[in-house]
Amino acid sequence: QVQFVESGGGLVQPGGSLRLSCAASGYMFSIYALGWYRQAPGKQRELVAVIRTGGITNYADAVKGRFTISRDNTKNTVYLQMNSLKPEDTAVYYCNLESGLGSWGQGTQVTVSS
Repeated sequence: QVQFVESGGGLVQPGGSLRLSCAASGYMFSIYALGWYRQAPGKQRELVAVIRTGGITNYADAVKGRFTISRDNTKNTVYLQMNSLKPEDTAVYYCNLESGLGSWGQGTQVTVSS
């Protein structure tokens, strides 16, 4: 089963940027469609960005134009560049397979506040 370790979160002011990283271990990383998810307090986990084989990407409306997902198959790593951050982006961010059927990591906390 594919496993994930997220990093790169922190406290940032509104309008700021962060780059999240997710290191994956498991079988044949390059064949999987991968996603970044987030879960805010009191809310359900939501899928915010997906990257499929061949580099095709898709984003939730709430982050479109501000977030960019990318992957490096040589490093078994997926990234999320987050720009123009808003307080409503505050959440724990996770990566997983697009299906959500990989093993969930601890996530990385992103807090957007002045």
